[in-house]
Amino acid sequence: MIALPGLTLVTGRDDVARNVLVEFASNIDQGMLPNRFPEAGQPAEYNTVDAALWFFEAVRALAEYTGDFKFIKSNLYPALLDIIDWHERGTRYGIKVDEDGLLLAGEPGVQLTWMDAKVNDYVVTPRHGKPVEIQALWYNALKVAEHFAGEFADGAGKKRFGQMAPRARRSFNELFWNDEAACLFDVVNGDQRDASIRPNQVLAVSLTHSMLARERARAVVAVVERDLLTQFGLRTLSPSDPAYRPRYEGGVWERDTAYHQGTVWPWLIGPFISAFLRVNSGSKRSRARAREMLAPLREHLWEAGLGQISEIFDARSPHEPRGCIAQAWSVAEILRAMVEDVLAVKPAGNAAGERPRTAQASRRSVTR
Repeated sequence: MIALPGLTLVTGRDDVARNVLVEFASNIDQGMLPNRFPEAGQPAEYNTVDAALWFFEAVRALAEYTGDFKFIKSNLYPALLDIIDWHERGTRYGIKVDEDGLLLAGEPGVQLTWMDAKVNDYVVTPRHGKPVEIQALWYNALKVAEHFAGEFADGAGKKRFGQMAPRARRSFNELFWNDEAACLFDVVNGDQRDASIRPNQVLAVSLTHSMLARERARAVVAVVERDLLTQFGLRTLSPSDPAYRPRYEGGVWERDTAYHQGTVWPWLIGPFISAFLRVNSGSKRSRARAREMLAPLREHLWEAGLGQISEIFDARSPHEPRGCIAQAWSVAEILRAMVEDVLAVKPAGNAAGERPRTAQASRRSVTR
């Protein structure tokens, strides 16, 4: 779902986007998207809290690029409603809307967010409770649903989501702001506040619908830039944290316990650039700076997998590429950020569902 906009919509392959979204919609179970389709005849696996929420953002992007609300109403809107219904009443692994309107998730022994490293029975970053990016995605999903409800003359849905979203926003700002660090807590779990400086908070600024006022959004971007930004993406943990691991190497234990404890993920540069440009009003100067941020990744296209972008990099210079040599969301988010944010080539979808006029221009700009 994270990779879909960059790989299909930015490149003018909206037919592929439709097919992928419809296929996933047909496999939704108890309001959850499968995070793995195993071999033929085997059941799909459902153990992620964020996939269903990224589904909303992918559908929103489809609407923005194609304007094909008729297709979305017939094929995808019922799935969006089903997801929200299940999250309200509760689904697997303790995933449920709490009394404050935010989303709870987690049980012992499971890892539900994208930071999902696990060695035998040891979950490296369990993040039980209310992870910051899950709240950002939940609010974004409610606002997307509210918008579609308005488009589809679903008065009851529009009213319902229009009440749920502000409640989540108020609770989020009350619970997640860390005054001392001038950024967001990574996880809130009851009275516990995890003050680890991680990149997850940048999604609270980068997503289409943000819960943060401009001043707080600026502060978040500043902290992430100071502690986490490298030439190949964002670190997954601040170097000042005692749990920081600068190199991804060694055996399974050494690698997996470093996977989200400092290791750089290139896909995160996409949301960071979107957030950076948002708090700087997309100025010419900020877009030039964003282009500079992406320049080392252009050189990396010749380094590991030809024409591809690696899964991860070491957190410490010289930032050796690690993991697989070609990673879908690494490629996708960098492509999306370059086209939509740096080059400011925006979608021009229309109600007829025709391909945006900018799609071909996007491909020419990226080639240059």
